[in-house]
Amino acid sequence: MTPAKPSLEMLRALTDENVLRALMAHRRLTRAEIASRTGISKPTISDAVQRLADSGLVVDTGARTTGRGRSGSYYALAPGLGTALVASISPRGVTAETVDALGDTVGRAHAGLGRDAGEHQAARALAEAASRLEGPSRLAVVSAADPVDRATGRLVRLPDAPFLVGALDPAAVLAPHVTGTVLVDNDVNWAARAEHAAVGVDDFVYVHLGEGLGCAVVTDGAVRRGHGGLAGEIAHVCTIGPSGTAMPLTEVFAALGLRRPDSTAIDVPALAAAVTSDTATTESLARAVAGVLSAAVALADPALIVLGGEWGRLPAMRTAIDRQLAQGPRPVGVAAATVDSPELTAARERAVAELRELVVGTARH
Repeated sequence: MTPAKPSLEMLRALTDENVLRALMAHRRLTRAEIASRTGISKPTISDAVQRLADSGLVVDTGARTTGRGRSGSYYALAPGLGTALVASISPRGVTAETVDALGDTVGRAHAGLGRDAGEHQAARALAEAASRLEGPSRLAVVSAADPVDRATGRLVRLPDAPFLVGALDPAAVLAPHVTGTVLVDNDVNWAARAEHAAVGVDDFVYVHLGEGLGCAVVTDGAVRRGHGGLAGEIAHVCTIGPSGTAMPLTEVFAALGLRRPDSTAIDVPALAAAVTSDTATTESLARAVAGVLSAAVALADPALIVLGGEWGRLPAMRTAIDRQLAQGPRPVGVAAATVDSPELTAARERAVAELRELVVGTARH
């Protein structure tokens, strides 16, 4: 049976998509340059550019090529194609941005938020930051320093979590500022996505060691969120305590006197000082973290462990954890995270990708 030929409408849609994606990647191009980059004939590209201009998705910038021969017009995405909102909720506050389809940040706002913030204060801070940005945006992507329920996008309260904002519902808070989908995930999962391109492997475990503790398992290039979205919550995984007895990982820091007063948050400055001056404390911490990571290695079979967070990237800490893991039955290499603000970086990249899909989708209708 002879396969059906693609319809003229389908071919036009594919050409239009290629033109839009070329302009998203290169900002402004002539029709000849678009044809060269896409491998599509110049007459076909010229027709597509005209269709997209008529539909308000592409504009003639007014700039012309110079030199010998006929001048060519430079085309670009039309202004006014909308923005995506990106938000990060953490003990440092709420940071909100708007980005366009070119990947440019066109607005940024911040609202303060303390470590003891509850659901209502967090909701006010998120709404305040979003209200300072020009909108509404077409979609939103949110990173939160708390577990996130996979089905609802609400934040989840777990015992002894250092940053608690209750069952905050970011989608509901952002509804007045966003016309479309609101995607919410945990900050450690976003950080792992940001590190994926940097580490160059598709199977690794990302560990956040900062005021709080977190982990993300990446297999086949994808973060595995688990049934409820709570995969990687390692604070209560049992490991080896300073005295050699079993205890939850979060209790190791209490036993070593490395928690903030009246809080389950880790005292990072005190820990960093101890790591540089006290070999016994460094080894106790490394042994405890390596105990948790050994379980992750056994279950996920990663090619690499990536250490992030304020004290996870300390060279002395990384070396000590690497040494502990090397003594186990399945040694795995350890590397330091390299991406700055990885949770916001990955959330921003996802927001741009989703916005571009919406723009391309507009051309199909």
